[in-house]
Amino acid sequence: MNTEKKWTQTEVVALYNKPIMELLYEAATVHRSHHNPNKVQVSTLISIKTGGCPEDCAYCPQAARYHTDVKAERLMSVEQVKAQALAAKANGSSRICMGAAWRNVKDGPEFDQVLEMVRTLNRLDMEVCCTLGMLTENQAQRLSEAGLYAYNHNLDTSAAYYEEIISTRSYDDRLKTIENVRKTNITVCSGGIIGMGESIANRAAMLITLASLVPQPESVPINALVPVAGTPLETMETVSIWEMVRMVATARILLPQTQVRLSAGRTNMSREGQALCFFAGANSIFAGDKLLTTPNPAVNEDMDMFEALGLIPQQPFEKKSQPETVIPEAVQYHDQRERPQWSRPDHRIERNLAKQQQEK
Repeated sequence: MNTEKKWTQTEVVALYNKPIMELLYEAATVHRSHHNPNKVQVSTLISIKTGGCPEDCAYCPQAARYHTDVKAERLMSVEQVKAQALAAKANGSSRICMGAAWRNVKDGPEFDQVLEMVRTLNRLDMEVCCTLGMLTENQAQRLSEAGLYAYNHNLDTSAAYYEEIISTRSYDDRLKTIENVRKTNITVCSGGIIGMGESIANRAAMLITLASLVPQPESVPINALVPVAGTPLETMETVSIWEMVRMVATARILLPQTQVRLSAGRTNMSREGQALCFFAGANSIFAGDKLLTTPNPAVNEDMDMFEALGLIPQQPFEKKSQPETVIPEAVQYHDQRERPQWSRPDHRIERNLAKQQQEK
């Protein structure tokens, strides 16, 4: 039974348009009642099968029909994926998300290989996520049996605006895949993109759809469109930081227990802008220099930002749905060796000294 508030589009648009200080205060209050505001979950996205996608998503450079710099590649090997996952874990990531440029999963050798990837990464004590396109109920169950922790399947936008962006699969197709995932013990990751020409009402409608799912998604990525030459949306202007802050804050209020992920578009945001998003309720990011094929801040930049803001990477499989008492940083780790290397105060000093020596 869904006990969350039933929002109307008018209410959500009014919420989104509140004076920014009021909106931030309300969102931060909701955030602190359900989450530790100093913890951020860090994910790494690996493109295990790049390019050659038969779909026509207007924002995506991986679509075979568009003339972009993205070239079709073969499915990566299990060993290649494991090596990248180990590097991501060393840099503080608690989750690996494997993305394949497929319209839907097809049973056969390639899907068997993905299942082996899931089993292999599971043994690394990391949360394992996949985004592979549409899934049948049986395929979702097989992923669950392999140990998949989360499945990402974004709605992208509202049902009313969807056909302006995609024609090769329906909105109901997307909801059906989420329904198939929910029949297993896999958690759901589903969000959308802003800056594709949609209205604020469209943004509100998408959030209402996500908030109306029972249960609500455990993770909701909020992406800012990164216009790519050769795609139909190549001339779109990037959204302002205020639009991202408002979207994150509104998502936090509608989805109080969900992890709201600050996703694509972070390269266009200042550190101060990202800090506002964290204050508004974002508590997850993608780390690494690429999100599938679009740019992302370098790992060392995120290290510096976390240190400056006093943020702590969330541990794998850490429960997120219950309020946490914020305790002083000094007692959060009984042993400093338990703490991710780049979040240790002494490591910051060492790195700064190394920079000074290089400058000399």
